[in-house]
Amino acid sequence: MSDTNKLTRRDFVADTGKLALGAAIAGHLPTIVPRHVLGGPGYQAPSDTVNFAVVGFGGQGSVNATDLASTENLVAVCDVDSVYSVTAARNKLRPNRQGQIRPEAVRLNEQFDKAPKYTDFREMLDKQKDIDGVVVATADHNHAVVAKAAMDAGKHVYVQKPLTWSVHEARVLRQTALNNKQLVTQMGNQGHSSEGARRINEWIAAGIIGPVREVHVWTDRPAGYWPQFVPRPGATLNMPRPGSTNGFGNIYGQNVVNALLARAIPDEYPIPANLNWQMYLGPVAEDIPYHPIYHPFNWRGWLDFGMGALGDMGAHLIDHPFWALGLEYPISIEATSAPFGTMTVPGDPTAAPGTPAARSKLRPVSYPLASTVHYQFAARGKQPPVRLSWYDGGLYPPRPDVIPDDSSDATFKSEGGVIFVGEKGVLMNDTYGANPRIYPTSLMEKADRVPKTIPRIDWSHEQNWAKAIKGQATASSPIEYAAQLTETMLLGVVALRTGAGRKLLYDGANMQVTNIPAANQYLTRNFREGWAI
Repeated sequence: MSDTNKLTRRDFVADTGKLALGAAIAGHLPTIVPRHVLGGPGYQAPSDTVNFAVVGFGGQGSVNATDLASTENLVAVCDVDSVYSVTAARNKLRPNRQGQIRPEAVRLNEQFDKAPKYTDFREMLDKQKDIDGVVVATADHNHAVVAKAAMDAGKHVYVQKPLTWSVHEARVLRQTALNNKQLVTQMGNQGHSSEGARRINEWIAAGIIGPVREVHVWTDRPAGYWPQFVPRPGATLNMPRPGSTNGFGNIYGQNVVNALLARAIPDEYPIPANLNWQMYLGPVAEDIPYHPIYHPFNWRGWLDFGMGALGDMGAHLIDHPFWALGLEYPISIEATSAPFGTMTVPGDPTAAPGTPAARSKLRPVSYPLASTVHYQFAARGKQPPVRLSWYDGGLYPPRPDVIPDDSSDATFKSEGGVIFVGEKGVLMNDTYGANPRIYPTSLMEKADRVPKTIPRIDWSHEQNWAKAIKGQATASSPIEYAAQLTETMLLGVVALRTGAGRKLLYDGANMQVTNIPAANQYLTRNFREGWAI
């Protein structure tokens, strides 16, 4: 059937309403006309309203829900922590500096109070058939299992960044999206819907700075937002005896200091009555004891739950060069970092003393405080190869000579930024694609004349998803795109976990590291029984 002959649900409802109105006027029907036909300023018909659910409401999910609730209908809330979700909803009612409460916050709380509450997303999907779309805003490790279940149930999905915890999961969600074209999907990298992102693309395509072979991306995260380079609470080394030495005249080497830190963090906490810890763990194979150092929010720094700074800000920063330069899978990745936080894994007590099997080992459990990752991308058509370098934890890229030192607009912002290095000049932008500018400034006059050829989005990233569900827009960052961006980000984590000083050669077509087979274990995960996707 051609597009011109397709009849959408909204068309059917609208046409039916017109017929009913006409018949009523002619005297053939009682003059009871659907409210949406009569209309009215600001009225939105139920047939044009998305019923959405949120899984993981307590953090970013409540932010997404507040935006959506201004026009759509929150019909279900799923969170493993009931107190955290209620607190998040009520916090939205705090007055601003002018003493005003946002109307959308009031609307959110009205909908939140009416919505059924769940701790298990599977129960929610099974019981509630009125859900059109699901916002997935859990910790990273649960993104894929929730999103896959929702899509399998025929629900549109809005998934917070990073899309998944592993490369394998990104492939699974991408294929699921490709197999279900009727579903509208979106990753929560809101800068992808911005004006700045579109201007960056238009300037690069117009060749204002010439061919780009080098890109630098940085962020200050974790920047004290969450802990990294910390040991697992309670998991310590055997402490040396007083007066002993490590061979350098002092027992307080880094490993011993880490052990002391681990012992200083109390490790026996009862699970709060309002928290379903087993549902929180979800697909994580290891039965990690509950500790308030993980939840809420601090999960991002732990390997089991989050993806560190790359997972937090990579989707907002790497997104723009990935899109503007038409990048796909990198052909090589290498990384280096400060040390990981560790836990002690005891040696085999049955092994012969002094043998490697008998010795305890340190296993990484939390991300380093700072890292760098270098990606190499092949040439694409007429575009040359690109080397993209990532810096986090307060590390910065080298400053190109063409960027002036005496301009406040040329300051490297600590939150993050991107520098495209072209043959004619450089393009620089802040986080989320904000404030794109070009150096030397003499090129800006030419840049300002570049036509705006990419359709603009005049509403929020969340509203873009809702409008796409209603057939009024196209999703800005669908999973088909977002999965490949996410895979690139996560390959940086794979390189970090494989070890500094090693270059991974990557076969993107087959999802395989070809030169270091041991690195492939980090492309996927060991799922808890019953949780595999």
